[in-house]
Amino acid sequence: MSARKPTPLEAKLGYTFRDPALVEAALTPPSAGLDVDNQRLEFLGDAVLQLCVSRLVYREHPAWPEGALTKLRGLVVCADALHAWAEDLGLEVRMGPRSGRRTRGTRNELADAVEALLAAVHLDLEARGRSPLDGVMALVEARFLETIRRAYLGVWEVRDTKTTLQERAAVLSLGAPVYEEVSRQGPDHAPTFTVKVRVGPHEAVASAGSLKRAQMEAARLLLEALPASSAGAPS
Repeated sequence: MSARKPTPLEAKLGYTFRDPALVEAALTPPSAGLDVDNQRLEFLGDAVLQLCVSRLVYREHPAWPEGALTKLRGLVVCADALHAWAEDLGLEVRMGPRSGRRTRGTRNELADAVEALLAAVHLDLEARGRSPLDGVMALVEARFLETIRRAYLGVWEVRDTKTTLQERAAVLSLGAPVYEEVSRQGPDHAPTFTVKVRVGPHEAVASAGSLKRAQMEAARLLLEALPASSAGAPS
């Protein structure tokens, strides 16, 4: 029997399923309202992805301390990174019980679908009697290896300024950052958000096309104004 021709999704992913039903399950979010959704697959996929990325980070940065490895792993497997992978795969999720159609889905639904899809690969390989972890590892490595190799100590401070600001504020004993939406201007399809962040007596204001980006930019600006440690803080 000749091998089945890969679907466009399988071609982009780099894996052809023996059981296509696993793909359908992986692309069924809870919002579809079906009896079976992808939450269990997402649970498994999250664990497998974490392990695969942990192995890569550990291997590629042998001199880094545990805390830095953890931060880099978090950066690699964050929802934004998984959503970008979903976009590159052209993922669409199932819409509902009475429709065979699919939709682009929300950012979180697509990120969850990537994890569920990796779990589907794991289970499909296991059913074939092949190494499921090695197979998923190959896909994860193809996607993230260069990103991990190019990473440098502190890269998460650029990519995750809100977390870094929270950690810096704790070091300086200033309390948790407080974010305030100052204004929202412009049309609904292209709004501009202005956000203020305050840490102790310090504050910064920034604007961006989304609330999240405005918060991140405000956090970045405040980080530039804060000392890196209590030794550099004014008495």
